[in-house]
Amino acid sequence: MAVAFEGARPTGLSNTSVATAVVASTLGWSLDFFDLLILLYVAPAVGKAFFPSDSPTLSIAAVYASFAVTLFMRPVGSALFGNYADRHGRRGAMIAAVIGVGLATAAFGLLPTLAQVGVAAPLLFLLLRLVQGVFVGGVVASTHTIGTESVAPRWRGLMSGFINGGGVGLGALFASTAFFVTSSIFTGDAFDSWGWRVMFFAGILNSVFGVAIFGALEESPIWREMDRTQPKSRAPLRMLCSAQHAAVLGSNIMLIAGSGVCYYLTSGYMPTFLKLVKEVPNSTASLMLIGGSIATIIAQTSAGHLSETVGRRRMFLIVGGINVIVLPACYLLLERTSDVGMIAVYSLTLAFLANAAIGPAMVFLNERFPTAVRASGTSLSWNLGFALGGLAPTFVSLASGSVERLPMTLAAFCAAGALIYLVGALVVPETKGNFS
Repeated sequence: MAVAFEGARPTGLSNTSVATAVVASTLGWSLDFFDLLILLYVAPAVGKAFFPSDSPTLSIAAVYASFAVTLFMRPVGSALFGNYADRHGRRGAMIAAVIGVGLATAAFGLLPTLAQVGVAAPLLFLLLRLVQGVFVGGVVASTHTIGTESVAPRWRGLMSGFINGGGVGLGALFASTAFFVTSSIFTGDAFDSWGWRVMFFAGILNSVFGVAIFGALEESPIWREMDRTQPKSRAPLRMLCSAQHAAVLGSNIMLIAGSGVCYYLTSGYMPTFLKLVKEVPNSTASLMLIGGSIATIIAQTSAGHLSETVGRRRMFLIVGGINVIVLPACYLLLERTSDVGMIAVYSLTLAFLANAAIGPAMVFLNERFPTAVRASGTSLSWNLGFALGGLAPTFVSLASGSVERLPMTLAAFCAAGALIYLVGALVVPETKGNFS
């Protein structure tokens, strides 16, 4: 058997087992994001079906508010699945969480609309979002821990960026492709009637892929070693509430919240922006979104790997400093152009820079917690931060008041998010090499 990583703890994993862990983590994360991004891609249609309004921005704000509901249930999933992953292993937590997300997402395609059952429709929609949010929160507790714990130390930055960026990029690529195919089949009013349902039905692929892929996945070698040699903690969450870990959680959340604002106002908001503001046809917009997905993979993977050379904290500072200026500038330039080529350039730039900020984030969070509470600490930091960042699209939609004011509002909120991220980078320590 080949040694899976260099250092004090040989894992005994074969190269095939390491590759399986990386692939499973990346695909688990991608299928998770596929389910989340579907709602963003069909937000106008869902708004008409469940939250109709005379104002398009109010209708969209309601949809994004339902998205935020899911984000705020994610910490609950972190607590439940993170606790299980720290006490009983990462593998079981991953399988249950990913399959649960897929089934919950597919169920959205079966929901009746406001026109069919009245006020019960948005209530059922929100209830299902709550259920989905719990499972989504559980995915973070397992995917990144089992991935980074299964590779050599010198590859952890790369794996952080690849699992997160590759997962997000592949998830967005799957969603963009599904959007392209579905919008090509269900054109015009047909998409508002049936196309959005088909998009949600695709979520059942999560359950199918989960069963097929995770059967060959081995348990994290680092967790296995801890389980063999150390007394098992009965209360990982109680340990996180200690003064030492509470301070770590606070600074983590600031950094992740800033990156979440920038992510959701670029990659997340772009489908709506292209449709409402720039009035780009669905077929053209879907191609731009596919390009953004590829940019996401490149940005997060390269930034994560570069953090092995320059350090996690310095990478945060470099990207944060660039984003404070460039992200708002891109939205202001988008407002002034109608050229499809330039719209594509600016949207790809937004996707690349916002995602570069996230590349080293997961390994950074892993390095801030010991193995006994790593799944819980990492997932709570990530989900609480992204829950706060996920409020940004709702506030942008409400603050803009009209479609015409969206570019300026987005520019202002992106600048604020990048500034929060930069302040977070200033207060956190360097963690490279800390993996206990």
